[in-house]
Amino acid sequence: MSEIPPHNIPSRGLRLAGIVFLAVAITVAVTGVVSRLHHDKELHKELVRANIDTVNVVHPQYGPSMQELILPGNVTAYIDAPIYARVNGYLKTWYTDIGARVKKGELLGIIETPELDEEIMRARATLATAQSNLELANITAKRWQNLLVSDSVSRQSVDEKTADAKAKQDLVNAAKANLETLLAQQAFNRVVSPFDGVVTERNTDIGKLINLGSNSGQALFRVADIHKLRIYVDVPQSYASLIQEKMKAKLYFPEHPGKAYTATLTSTANAVRVASRTMAVELQMDNQNGEVLPGTYAEVHFEMPSRSNVFMIPASTLLFRKEGLQVAIVGPDNKVILKHIVIGRDLGRIEEVINGLDANDKIIDSPSDSIAQGEVVRVKSDQHGAKS
Repeated sequence: MSEIPPHNIPSRGLRLAGIVFLAVAITVAVTGVVSRLHHDKELHKELVRANIDTVNVVHPQYGPSMQELILPGNVTAYIDAPIYARVNGYLKTWYTDIGARVKKGELLGIIETPELDEEIMRARATLATAQSNLELANITAKRWQNLLVSDSVSRQSVDEKTADAKAKQDLVNAAKANLETLLAQQAFNRVVSPFDGVVTERNTDIGKLINLGSNSGQALFRVADIHKLRIYVDVPQSYASLIQEKMKAKLYFPEHPGKAYTATLTSTANAVRVASRTMAVELQMDNQNGEVLPGTYAEVHFEMPSRSNVFMIPASTLLFRKEGLQVAIVGPDNKVILKHIVIGRDLGRIEEVINGLDANDKIIDSPSDSIAQGEVVRVKSDQHGAKS
């Protein structure tokens, strides 16, 4: 019986089958990886689109018909006068100290004036001499006029004596004027209050050297009339046109918490300072009981009409870009429009916009920092009104 020989598979066929299998495996693996990467990319796009393109919008709201403007104010006395000496000398005595209430003409102090007293004595002596010379000249002129009747003297001599008498009269008048000037100066040795008020400073004492005028040192006394107060406020240029004379304002002082005082606007500078772009205004308030002190700080509250076309929007809608302050608006076809705006007052979580918005604008709330002009968005919610 014959044996069947074993079946021999050619080695070349086996290698070809292995290569084909390996190629198929690699193709399947690559296809799987590419498919997964594409899926991840699409998923990432969906997530990005969900986070950026879905937005909430708010509508700008008109501001109130009246607005409150709060500014700092400086309080001064109705009249505040430093009292300087009008004569040189030494302070003999003073009668009023700080806090004293004085009447107009009341004596504050007396100045000793030894040099001026000597000048007055010399002026009186000069006047007496001039009056004696005038008396003699008048007698001589009258005698020569009597001699002229009998032709005992010439007309020329009579005229000379008459002219000499007139000259002596002029010397008397000059001496009188000089004495009156010195006596008027001497009267200033009495330092008196120029008006009813309170003494707020005393910068001298007995025996102190007193110099004439305001350029030689500090004032002797300072008197203030505080029955009425003046309040000065610097109003920003943007509000200057809303300020009207006789308008009322409320004043609040730190030392009187919770209490409001009423003041009336009496005048404005009618000009804006270039350095600060503000206009100075003056208000006045009654202070008969002296409750408010001059020199204090006041918080001044103005109630004034709001500007037209002023809108209120949440502060969360603002975009701070290098191009300036902007907001993102949802326009036609849900495309983003970036608008430049001008802010009025910053009220914390609410901003006052005085230019750049329309009433029908849909403003994106909390926009992404990367939001761009023309980007398509999807509105998730539409809210009306600024969130307080």
